Amino acid sequence: MTIAELPIFASAPVLLTDIPNLDPPPAYTPLAELSKGALPQIVLPSGHTAVHLTRYRDVLTVLADPTFSRSVTNTDDGASFLPTTMPPELPLNLDVPDHARMKGYVTSDYSARSVAALESATTRILDDALSNLRREAQPDLFGTVLNRIPVEVNMAFLGLPISDIDYFRPSSRVVQMAPESDVPGLLEHFWLVYDYLTDLVTGEREVLEGGLVARFIAGRDTVEPRLSDAELVGLLMGSLLGADHNVLSVLAKAVYVLLSAPPLWEWAVQNPSRTPELVEELLRVLPLGTISTFPRVATRDLPVGDGVISEGDVVYADAFAANRDPSEYPDPQRIDPERKGPRHLQFGYGMHHCMGASLARMELTVVIRRLTTEYPGLRLAANPESLPWDSGVLLRRPTLLPVRW
Repeated sequence: MTIAELPIFASAPVLLTDIPNLDPPPAYTPLAELSKGALPQIVLPSGHTAVHLTRYRDVLTVLADPTFSRSVTNTDDGASFLPTTMPPELPLNLDVPDHARMKGYVTSDYSARSVAALESATTRILDDALSNLRREAQPDLFGTVLNRIPVEVNMAFLGLPISDIDYFRPSSRVVQMAPESDVPGLLEHFWLVYDYLTDLVTGEREVLEGGLVARFIAGRDTVEPRLSDAELVGLLMGSLLGADHNVLSVLAKAVYVLLSAPPLWEWAVQNPSRTPELVEELLRVLPLGTISTFPRVATRDLPVGDGVISEGDVVYADAFAANRDPSEYPDPQRIDPERKGPRHLQFGYGMHHCMGASLARMELTVVIRRLTTEYPGLRLAANPESLPWDSGVLLRRPTLLPVRW
């Protein structure tokens, strides 16, 4: 009987606790006192007290409810995990009806059908990166391969010159790290990225014909009212940051988990047609950064599980915790690509569902399937506990993956 025919890891299950450094320390401080609606509370880095929801059904209820407000938290004295505010035009800061107006403009471009057209570009970039890796005396899978995939795929998608990467990417990384230790430096990097996107929208920088940026600019008059420069920049900011660094963080950690857990890697080798199932299970268990959603404020009373969210409550709907809720995912610490259960909340839900979800799924599937089929004997060439990591609010990933053939 082959591994593929056995119940998944029946004799040696792979647990999250088996993977060094995977989970970040909490970005909040728990409180012993319950809210007035009898719900658990935490203190955010901004000093605000927030209701902390961790049960899957409660988190789903909040994420699916458009009456919760994000915009009221994006103020100088707002409840936040971030050390500074963000432009109000970013979709993640918008409430109804403004959010629907902007997101509706881009939804079809980020659909699974549209993203499938990028598989050939992903494969081409991966071909070149793997060719380089094979020539290295000390191959680094992260630096030579994974680090290239999301940004170069995104540049092809957006229709931007590859030569621009060296200009904006160091700053976009700092923006996603969001270090509270140097807010002036963070703002300097943020405005470099913002001004870069503004130059694209206003025609000061080159935009390639047929790319998403060119289409967004050409079609802005089809939205009522017309999309302003700031709104276009807000849309593109999410793509430039999220479709690069967020996808890279998940991709790097997914490959790191597989290399750190030989039974998982072997399952992937034996089951290439089921790579999408493996990807979904990895997405369920992987934390993106140190937080999973942004705080929002209740505009009405709402009953949940063991209590009531009261009007005016700041709420942290913890999608990471929800994805490990034992009432929905039995034995939630076990990484099981054959698991059956509800849809995970890695990409959120409802109006703030990540517009790049299909793009991330495609890239993870293409890369993992290629690595496990073409290089079944690939192994990590270092102790997982010794690997360096980037760690920030929205970005957390290993930055070195030495491998041997």
